[in-house]
Amino acid sequence: MSRPFFDRGFLRGLAVAVAAGGVLAFVGAFGSDEAPVGVRLLYWIPLMVVGGLWGHACSRLIDRWIDEEGRPWLSIGLLTAVITGPLAVVVWAYSGVLFQGGAHNLEALPFYLAPVGVITLTLATINVFLMRAQPTETHAAAPGEAPSRFLERLPFKLKGATIRAVEAEDHYLRVHTDRGSDLILMRLSDAVAELEGLEGAQVHRSWWVARDAVTGARRGDGRATLELEGGLTVPVSRRYARALREAGWF
Repeated sequence: MSRPFFDRGFLRGLAVAVAAGGVLAFVGAFGSDEAPVGVRLLYWIPLMVVGGLWGHACSRLIDRWIDEEGRPWLSIGLLTAVITGPLAVVVWAYSGVLFQGGAHNLEALPFYLAPVGVITLTLATINVFLMRAQPTETHAAAPGEAPSRFLERLPFKLKGATIRAVEAEDHYLRVHTDRGSDLILMRLSDAVAELEGLEGAQVHRSWWVARDAVTGARRGDGRATLELEGGLTVPVSRRYARALREAGWF
């Protein structure tokens, strides 16, 4: 199931990139302290934003094969390797424009790899370990409020059923209910928005779960799994685990 490119993770990463660019500018990192502060800001912030965009694109690509929640250091290592090379070329080219009047010394290009790699490794680690996402929660409808719009999308055989969970399968969603399951064509992010009116949360990038359907939880290999009515088991994303635990889900 594909996520929208400009999701919350993108916005968080962009905010971190801008903040990091400001810090690097004010401290005059990597020899840029000889330039005026305004020039340093013009140098570091655009570079960090470009790096953030490139990094987010690389993260989306790697995420298709590597589960950063289960193997975070592998994800960080791959991100650093994939991002550093092309971004070092961008930094080298922009440095020539801003500080050398458009002149570019090709022999200097390799010397940009180490500082770009250090910054990339640092930000990749921050985004994987420290930028823990908050699960998107949905809430039960108050008396008199309209029910969840998602209920209108249920196939005829599931009309009136109680939804236990919604699972992303490629470009489809499998809706698990007390009357069985069926597929509908929809993105999970859109479904979560329409599930407002039912109490639950997105507990994994591929799962939304109704809170009333949870019968228990267990932990194994450092990961949590929710047990639902009907014998269904649902993985809990590591990035969501702490917030869900504090909210009393398990």
